[in-house]
Amino acid sequence: MTDSGAPDIDAVRSYAFTLYTQLSGFLLTGTVWVGVHLGLYRAMAGAGPVSADGLAAATGLHPRWVLEWMRAQGAAGLLRHAGDEHFELPPEGAAVLVDEDHLFYAGGTFGHIPLRAAQLADLPESFRTGLGHTWDDRGAEGAAATEGLFRNWYRTMLVPVMLPALDGVAERLRHGARVADVGCGAGVALIETAKAFPSSEFHGYEVSERALERADANRAAVGLTNVTFHHAADDPLPADGSFDLVMTLDCVHDMTRPTEVVAALRRAVADDGTWLWAEPKALPSFEENVERNPMVAMMYATSLTSCMSSAMSEPGGEGLGTLGIPETRARAMAAAAGFTRFEVHDFDNPVNVYFEVRP
Repeated sequence: MTDSGAPDIDAVRSYAFTLYTQLSGFLLTGTVWVGVHLGLYRAMAGAGPVSADGLAAATGLHPRWVLEWMRAQGAAGLLRHAGDEHFELPPEGAAVLVDEDHLFYAGGTFGHIPLRAAQLADLPESFRTGLGHTWDDRGAEGAAATEGLFRNWYRTMLVPVMLPALDGVAERLRHGARVADVGCGAGVALIETAKAFPSSEFHGYEVSERALERADANRAAVGLTNVTFHHAADDPLPADGSFDLVMTLDCVHDMTRPTEVVAALRRAVADDGTWLWAEPKALPSFEENVERNPMVAMMYATSLTSCMSSAMSEPGGEGLGTLGIPETRARAMAAAAGFTRFEVHDFDNPVNVYFEVRP
């Protein structure tokens, strides 16, 4: 502050720069969605430097709009400027934005962008009433975008890396076990596991009808007979200790009553069974998250239209939010439900941490 009480002009400039940097990121994510949705990145992959006219001809789009899109991507460092209004998608860009089988493919992530932008209009009402929105409020496109967000990680890592790291789990699955995936979404993780372990029996529990529609279609596409999907509101997780493995993959923090769900998981898993629990990497305090998580602002912002919104979609929802379950809280929740053993796995996921929990 200056002596007059007005803020220092350099501080104002710095604050404004920070603000407009966030605006830049918001607008640019929209242009990334355009590039994925219209196949612009795909057309550029492996093509070397291309002009707007060339890219427009390859995609059937208008060259003037394509040129402005290329300039925005080049300015953001997502395309390389090769001079004379030619731009190139680097190989690492093709891996992240085009190759749907690559571990770090992120094109599906940007399917959420139009939905998130539309949800902004609903946020003031949520602030007034306290109620958020269910996953099904996002429609079929929301279910598809969520599936794309997690698909490649579980297709690539779950069977060959994650399950073998859990004490005795892979061997048990090979000989025949019962598995439940609670909050299974479109069933990608469950289906991958069921394909790898045909002697085992798999059950997916989900409350989103849109996600269950996709799960049934995904199961039918590969012809599996050892997978059953359940609408959890009508056909809930049994409390008979019959499951050798239960999984909750990046979903407990989204639930309206996670404490009740964790207690139900304990009743469902066998006394010698295992619970594989994935959550976003979080720390106990805001200060620790800001210091150690470079994506923390995005995480908290995402929570408003996604995780916390879902977790407060019913009256009395706990509203944990995206970063609402750090390891300390996870341990406490598990212990309160009657679990006694707790081990942490990282698996080099940039977003999630994994807990191996046992009775």
